[in-house]
Parts: sequence; C-alpha cells; structure tokens
Amino acid sequence: EANLSEANLSEANLTGVDLTGINLTGANLAGINLTGVNLLGANLAGVNLRAANLAGVDLRGANLSGVDLSGANLKGAILWGTVLFKANLTGVDMTGASMKGTNLDGALLCRTKMPSGREDNSGCK
Repeated sequence: EANLSEANLSEANLTGVDLTGINLTGANLAGINLTGVNLLGANLAGVNLRAANLAGVDLRGANLSGVDLSGANLKGAILWGTVLFKANLTGVDMTGASMKGTNLDGALLCRTKMPSGREDNSGCK
C-alpha cells in the first residue's frame, strides 16, 4: 500500500484517483482537489486539509483524527464510519454528506454546514 506520510501535496489535483488504504499521516494537502477520489480506509491522521475540495469523496472507514479541514468542501462525501475525532471542521460544508456511524467526538464545529444544510456553531468561541 502507498505511503505518502509527511508529503507536501498542497494545491495538487488528484481528481478521480484511487487512494484506497493510503497512508498520508501528517501530510500537507491544503487546497488540494480530491473530487471523486476513493480514500476508503485511508489514514489521514493529522493531515492539513484546509480549503481542500473533497466533494463526493468516499472516506468510508478513513481515519481523520486531528485533521484540519477548516474551509473544506465535503458536499456529498461518504463518511460512513469515518473517524473525525478532534478534527477542525470550522467553515466546512458537509451538505448532503452521508454520515452513518461517523465519529465526531471532540470535533470543532463552527460555521459548519451539516448534511441537512443546517449550520452548527456549537464550537464557536
């Protein structure tokens, strides 16, 4: 399985690539375009995904613990069983995302658009 931990892929366009099970721990993916990418079971712990485009991405069973997703687009993403423990979801748009069994424990929700389109500001200071 591929290992790109600590890689700097900011601003890259990986549209449509299959990254099933990839290890991207601690990588910088700020502003990356991952539209339609398969990240099934990927390890993205501690990754910088600020302002990333993850629209429609399959993140079933992926580990996104401690991830910075502030300002990211997760519209229509598949987040079944995805771990977003202590993730920064400030300004994230998850409209239409599928979140069956998603772990949001300790996640920062501020200006976060939930799958219903409702904004959650419970974590705003």
